[in-house]
Amino acid sequence: MPHATVESVMTSPVVRVAPETGFQEIVALLTEYDITGVPVVDPDGRPLGLVSEADLLRTLAAQEDPGSLLPAPESARVGHGGEVTAADLMTAQPVCTTPDTSVVAAARLMSRHGLKRLPVLDEEGRVIGMVSRGDLLRVFLREDQVIRREIVEEVLGRIEGVSPAEIGVEVDQGRVVLSGTVPEAHLVPIVLNLCRSVDGVVSVTDRLQAGGATASIG
Repeated sequence: MPHATVESVMTSPVVRVAPETGFQEIVALLTEYDITGVPVVDPDGRPLGLVSEADLLRTLAAQEDPGSLLPAPESARVGHGGEVTAADLMTAQPVCTTPDTSVVAAARLMSRHGLKRLPVLDEEGRVIGMVSRGDLLRVFLREDQVIRREIVEEVLGRIEGVSPAEIGVEVDQGRVVLSGTVPEAHLVPIVLNLCRSVDGVVSVTDRLQAGGATASIG
């Protein structure tokens, strides 16, 4: 089954900054828009890097504190005149995604690289949105009845040999319980895997029977 795409959950238009944007202005933008990071872009809107709260926090942590027992981390580079800019703070060469990427693929990308957010690029490589972990998790806010309808109509109704009328589908807070009968045992893992692929499904419990005998595949 096709998953929701990044385009359906991303934040757009996106707040972004230039390399010369100063430290305080970045903090003000994060506060004003209640966000945790901003992409740094060139004049054409293409990504140069990302500045996150963690990047900004390092500057605070690097300040002198005689009462602290912990050593100060290395602070951001300071430009001419003592100015700290986005170019000084940013993580360069950010990992990006595209609007038509599935939420599953985006989640795997974040997990693989240990990221909290991804810039979303159009076909010309320009930043058109941002997608965060929280954005991706919104697929789990789908209503149970919507999930159930998709399973009955879009999953069970399209598996050759399976009759939706013979399978009971219960959904409670994204937890799916399947009961009833499928004609052959080899259809059980197909049904289970396709149901697990539906957006919003947290788990699938197998209570299916195959050919009159309880299926042992879970």
